[in-house]
Amino acid sequence: MFQVFASTPESMGPGAIGAHAQRAEALGFDGLQVPDAVHDGLLLAAMALHASERLLVGTGVLVAFPRSPMTVAVAAWDLQHMSGGRFELGLGTQIKQNIEERYSARWDSPVPQLREYVQSLRAIFHSFQSGEKLHFEGEHYRFTRLQPFFYPGPIENPHIPVLCGAVGPAMTRMVGAVADGMITHPTNTPPEYIRQVCLPRLRAGFARTGRDGSDFRLILGPLIATGRDAAAVSAQWEKQRGMLGFLYSTPAYWPSLELFGWQDKGRQLLELTREGRWQDMSEIVTDEMLERFVPRGTYDEIADVLRERYAGLAARITFPMPEDPADDAPAAAAIARLRAA
Repeated sequence: MFQVFASTPESMGPGAIGAHAQRAEALGFDGLQVPDAVHDGLLLAAMALHASERLLVGTGVLVAFPRSPMTVAVAAWDLQHMSGGRFELGLGTQIKQNIEERYSARWDSPVPQLREYVQSLRAIFHSFQSGEKLHFEGEHYRFTRLQPFFYPGPIENPHIPVLCGAVGPAMTRMVGAVADGMITHPTNTPPEYIRQVCLPRLRAGFARTGRDGSDFRLILGPLIATGRDAAAVSAQWEKQRGMLGFLYSTPAYWPSLELFGWQDKGRQLLELTREGRWQDMSEIVTDEMLERFVPRGTYDEIADVLRERYAGLAARITFPMPEDPADDAPAAAAIARLRAA
């Protein structure tokens, strides 16, 4: 059985997120992931939680380093309280250029910095719930002051799951050691990559802190090509070809290419970005690559495709919301089959 989370387009803003959450709930999704890209992820999460009644809502993923762990902790505490325990905090590092040049924030050592970020959040949450003195001192973060005026007090559901995005080996091991779960990147979702690369790294992280990993949540976010009929699937297939071309122009995402011997594809795509030839990227992505990275099938087929591909690897998967509300009924049937798989 899979938990099935709906995805949210990066461009979706506060004016549309409430209706999007209600539609996801009506379609039978277990939860909703909201991005932190064009619009603020915490604001989108608040509005999605307010508009829904049972959906879990998580940030997938909130850019951590430009935000103080304290400001994130306060927001997460409020979201968890007002939703009755339906909020999940997904965090990620982004890339150095964005942190320094888009946010004008500090990029030090991302793995130990994110580790301390998670640890400091836990210390803050503990102080919020227990009333005990706040004390966390690390290399990157220090929290030793929480006056009674700023103390929010305990809540009914104090455990806020902290999930992290990870790609590289050190980050993945760290997430296995300290986080409640990992949100995969779309480039890291071939089952071969999960088995041969992601899971061994996570298990190494579990071993560092003596965890058995039974309560760890691995969240798969593959690019999926689905629709009412073969023509709709084919259109989505080509759309995902363009998305893969864009993603693999970033060297940080090349490890999964290397697993299949396609390192040259990444170099070609990077060169196209340097030449400003964004429109030519799709030509580099072959059908063979798409077969590896993009599961496809009609709404009648896709649950079986995903079950065959991912059974035993994870208990949660994201699934695309239909672009056309006329497709809601067959999509809802697919979601129900996937949840029952």
